[in-house]
Amino acid sequence: MEAQLDPMKDDLPLMANTNYMLVKHYILDLDVDFQSKVIEGIIVLFFETGSRYRKTSSTGKEGCQSQFDETCKIRASGPYHVPVTKVSACSSKTEYNDFAICGKGEEDTSDKNGNHSNEEQASGISNSKDFFDIENHGKKDFLLVLDCCDLSVLKVEEVDVAAVSGIEKFTRSAKLTDDSKELENLRNQIVHELVTLPADRWKEQLYYFTCCSQAPGCGELLFTTSTWSLEIRKSGIKTPTDFPHAIRIWYKTKPEGRSITWTTDQSGILSWYYYVTMPMPASTFTIAVGCWQEVKQQSFAAAIQTNIEFSLPSSQADFRWHEGICGHVEYPCRFQNPAARLQAVIPYRVFAPYCLVERCKEHLLQLIPQCLSAAYTTLGTHPFSRLDVLIVPSNFSSLGMASPHIIFLSQSVLPGGGHLCGTRLCHEIAHAWFGLAIGACDWTEEWLSEGFATFLEDIFWAKAQQLSHDEVKAQQELKALLRWRRLRDEVQNSEEELQILRPKKESTGELSESGASVVKHGLKAEKIFMQVHYLKGYFLLRSLARTTGEASYLASLRKFVHKFHGQLVLSQDFLCMLLEDIPEQKESGLTVESIFQNWLDTSGIPKPLLEEGETWKECQLVRQVSGEVTKWIQTNQRIRKSNKKKRKQDDVIFQKLLPDQLVLLLESLLEEKTLCPRILQSLEKTYQLREQDAEVRHRWCELVVKQKYVPGYGDVEKFLREDQAMGVYLYGELMVNEDAKQQELAHKCFATARDHMDVSSAKVVAEMLF
Repeated sequence: MEAQLDPMKDDLPLMANTNYMLVKHYILDLDVDFQSKVIEGIIVLFFETGSRYRKTSSTGKEGCQSQFDETCKIRASGPYHVPVTKVSACSSKTEYNDFAICGKGEEDTSDKNGNHSNEEQASGISNSKDFFDIENHGKKDFLLVLDCCDLSVLKVEEVDVAAVSGIEKFTRSAKLTDDSKELENLRNQIVHELVTLPADRWKEQLYYFTCCSQAPGCGELLFTTSTWSLEIRKSGIKTPTDFPHAIRIWYKTKPEGRSITWTTDQSGILSWYYYVTMPMPASTFTIAVGCWQEVKQQSFAAAIQTNIEFSLPSSQADFRWHEGICGHVEYPCRFQNPAARLQAVIPYRVFAPYCLVERCKEHLLQLIPQCLSAAYTTLGTHPFSRLDVLIVPSNFSSLGMASPHIIFLSQSVLPGGGHLCGTRLCHEIAHAWFGLAIGACDWTEEWLSEGFATFLEDIFWAKAQQLSHDEVKAQQELKALLRWRRLRDEVQNSEEELQILRPKKESTGELSESGASVVKHGLKAEKIFMQVHYLKGYFLLRSLARTTGEASYLASLRKFVHKFHGQLVLSQDFLCMLLEDIPEQKESGLTVESIFQNWLDTSGIPKPLLEEGETWKECQLVRQVSGEVTKWIQTNQRIRKSNKKKRKQDDVIFQKLLPDQLVLLLESLLEEKTLCPRILQSLEKTYQLREQDAEVRHRWCELVVKQKYVPGYGDVEKFLREDQAMGVYLYGELMVNEDAKQQELAHKCFATARDHMDVSSAKVVAEMLF
């Protein structure tokens, strides 16, 4: 299989045998070398025997409800913490405090997976089939399989947790038998006792995890690395039950590793310590290492008083039903914490490069409490206790990314006022509930994260701006039209198989006997730039909201959050709950099966959406744009007909437009075959397009390219340099016109940016240019 996979086009294999061994906690201790572009260190993994080897295994799915056993917690789920030290320094002492930061370094966590390629063979065993037979576990050594790529594994060893001072308390509580007196079994029982401590002992648990991670080794383990996995065994160990439940792995990243982005404006590093107590899939984990400046604000309490005038959620009764037992594995849950349930704004900080500090003060600082409070008013309890917002450089591959306790925002969202910054911030805040607190059981169902975040960003942003009902409706209809146009264009210009939200259909969520699976199309580079999961997911949720009524719909969302937080879900878990809550929908013929058929399992624009695009044209904000477009077209026609270069267009009075209206205006003008240079010059001057946000400037650059407006080429070059998260499409536009100047511009910009670009972005652009 490995030899045939194209690392940029095919499905992503997830090899870990999680049904046999499941990671319950992991600790990283890393050194970062910016000169060699290598991160080196150790990871200590603490395991529990997987569901296939439990005395009482979980049942299968019942109706629409997933059982959320260990099988569903794919890819190493568990709390983690990460000490990072300077490459030339010794490991620093860790301290325990609520914010868990030592020194001035930065912390973090997020969502890109690190599965790419590593064809290097390490010492140890050569072929897993030589040692492990799935059908006959007793005859050959058990093989632990972990997902692993772009890493050089140096050494693997068992950890002697029994050597930790004070660990005896866990051996006393263990039910020892004659066999368990053997030291190997005793170590495994210690790990079992540690990972199963009740939630109210989480501080003690974290302390002993840290102590165990620093315990001495007690024997090297045999291992090999293949393209997609690290395979480990211990001679003579036949079953997962007897395999070491605490192991330490030494490894290095590779400079070319595609899960790591290196930038040129960061240097130096101090030590920091970070942990999270909520079990999280490893796919949500990200580290940001570098020197940023904290954007200072007035005191947290004062900031809330100054910026927030929202009331607490009016429907607290929505939340009371869940105050019994949560459905997730045990951990200190904020949904069960009375103080957390009343916290509208969680503590937050902002970090940015020095040159962007003032710009962050201008808009971002005041937006954060407004957006956090709007999210709380909509969904209730914040899943995480604190938030850091980090402004990342121009080569970051997206406008934003969310992880436990941290949001990455591209510097591209800062210019042009607060609109793009606010909407993107709302989108990433929504991921705290959808994507982090609740994740997709099958990674192919990304719409469960991105569709929900896109839908909720509008609701959060409207509340953050404190808009009237009519203003909310007008803005959301304008946004719906823009998204409909984007979806229409994407469907016309992408492979049909990449337009399907549930590509594995009825097989979605299924794992192999060992727990392995694949992410359909997970390696296709172009998929990174597609928005179909955002857009079709958004329109599905919007359609359901309109059908059920917004108040009832939001109440169902809150119920869904409280029922499924801390768990991984499939599409039917949400859809079944929603239809059960609103039984009249079943009478109208709306079923899970019909939603699958119309929205999730087919390519193209969903049938219910095909005609809806026309209805938004009657929106007041849209009609206002139509009027302005007509003025520009008529002015352009007059100038082209006139032989004299009179400034007739100066007599026309153009209205001031909102950022989203400007986007629609420019998109509409892009449909015109020819616009004269004077019109383009006047257009830029009238709306000060060079000072607008990145969404508006992107459309302006498209117009410049299409009309071959040479005075605007500097704007295109600046955009490709400073807004790389959005500039990939422009390279294609520069090449497709077959204009020598434009192609020269594309090659020049790519040559300058290539070494610092995101790897997938660089590959896609290179295919356009060469």
